Amino acid sequence: MFFHYAIILIISKKKQYKIDQKNYNNLFYSIENNLRELGLGDISVNKKMKNLNKIFYDILLKLNNEKSNLVLNKDIFIKYFENLAQNGDNLKKCEMYFERFYEFCFDIPPQYMIERIKDFKY
Repeated sequence: MFFHYAIILIISKKKQYKIDQKNYNNLFYSIENNLRELGLGDISVNKKMKNLNKIFYDILLKLNNEKSNLVLNKDIFIKYFENLAQNGDNLKKCEMYFERFYEFCFDIPPQYMIERIKDFKY
């Protein structure tokens, strides 16, 4: 989910469109509610939300290592999906998926990106 949202934010920045803060808030509010539904207490939820926020910004800052086009930083995938390091084919499939996702989203006007994601087919 964080990789997808990071790509949306990268595209929005390239198209000079500011995504509403409400979308970001809704994403993390939904995650927080799910953690509470799992029975975690306030202290645990706060710690996990802080860690998830750090993970999201790590992904956002390191996912794209080029300013002009999307060039996926393989290290960030391996960092959060350790099994990709063991299987090069899966890493390539993952890269292809996110490259196609980027291309799909880039063709959509920024104000409709989030609602049109459901139409993406790999």
